[in-house]
Amino acid sequence: MSESQRPPDEQGRMQGMDSGERPADPASSPEPPEDGGALLRIEAWFSTRIGGVLVPLAAALLAFLVGGVVILFTGHSPLGAYKAIFEGTGLNYPYMWITGQETRGAWSDLQQTLIITSPLILTALAVAFAFRCGMFNIGGQGQYWVGLIAALFVGVHLDGLPRPLHVLVCVAAALGAGFVWGGIAGALRATVGAHEVITTIMLNWIAIYVGKYLFELGGPLQGDQPSIPRSDDILPSAQLWPIGSGLQPLHAGIFISIGALFVYSVILNRTTLGYEVRAVGFNPEAARYGGISVGRNYFLALAISGAFAGIAGAVDVLGWKYRVATNDLDVAGGVGYAGIAVALLGRNKAVGIFFAALLFGALQVGTSTRQLDPSVFPPELAGNLATMIQALIILFVGAELLIVSAWGLRKRVGFSGPARVQPEMKA
Repeated sequence: MSESQRPPDEQGRMQGMDSGERPADPASSPEPPEDGGALLRIEAWFSTRIGGVLVPLAAALLAFLVGGVVILFTGHSPLGAYKAIFEGTGLNYPYMWITGQETRGAWSDLQQTLIITSPLILTALAVAFAFRCGMFNIGGQGQYWVGLIAALFVGVHLDGLPRPLHVLVCVAAALGAGFVWGGIAGALRATVGAHEVITTIMLNWIAIYVGKYLFELGGPLQGDQPSIPRSDDILPSAQLWPIGSGLQPLHAGIFISIGALFVYSVILNRTTLGYEVRAVGFNPEAARYGGISVGRNYFLALAISGAFAGIAGAVDVLGWKYRVATNDLDVAGGVGYAGIAVALLGRNKAVGIFFAALLFGALQVGTSTRQLDPSVFPPELAGNLATMIQALIILFVGAELLIVSAWGLRKRVGFSGPARVQPEMKA
């Protein structure tokens, strides 16, 4: 066969051999690191739909298991305590309704659970939206309070409006206040690079102390009782419509929260803004190279996050609080910080956030002192048990990062497995 009749690839190999180059040995060719491939597979599994469901479920189960051990050490039955807590949440209401048993108590407990769940959904969305842009919003509590104060101001002073319009204006005022409060941190991040964790924490305290000034004795928004540092009650036309019955019925805020979940999902997955926010969250430099304004998305992500938290404040004050006092204004242990845990457990997904908020709301209601029989489990310990379970859930959800990091460190510390022996090359 002549040279011109040889295939092109064979001609290249022959030319290389004629020039003195030896053909590459397949055994000596570089291979991708085994640990790197395994690490990528582990990270990919955690991001799959199955991993995204199993990890939170496993974290919750482990947290309740550890809590059961603690209950056992106190001399009580874990199954009995958890059964009493579950019945106190009202989540057994569908079963009792089907069987025709006494449902009034279960429905009342379920209403309380959903009342607590509503703002938790919204403050979790405030954390999740910023997180999808690569930022950590710690300012949900401050954004919640400015939204509550704005809704309260409008609900107290705009008399004569029809109820639907009055409620809408109150919610819009809370949304705008939260948008501005979150936007301050976003603008600082976009312009001077100030980290949002620091700025949002500082803004939390500013919101708290401004609120205390407004409602303290002699403050501009103090109510008509000069000896009590609290606001007036909002007008009846500004109160959300009750859904249930009883001393503290469920209100329409639960529908606002569920609607916010749909808005969150649509913005992130069906709009240009959501695409840009997620792109910046994945890689800001690549997004900037692609023509996306990183600074603009930093501002909008934190501003929209603040809007979600501001609506949470409106839901609470219009739905069941109706007023605010200076001793209500606090940072530690507030609904804004609980929203961080809900977002982590829900993995920043709309469906996950809903069920995580329901779990945290149920724990708070089911472990209240009025729900538990002291002979089953001491009510004074139940609140600490709920806090411990929530903390353990956060710890176990974050353990996936430890798993990925530990696997990546195997080769560095010499535990990458037996060395691969290359076959000897023949002369």
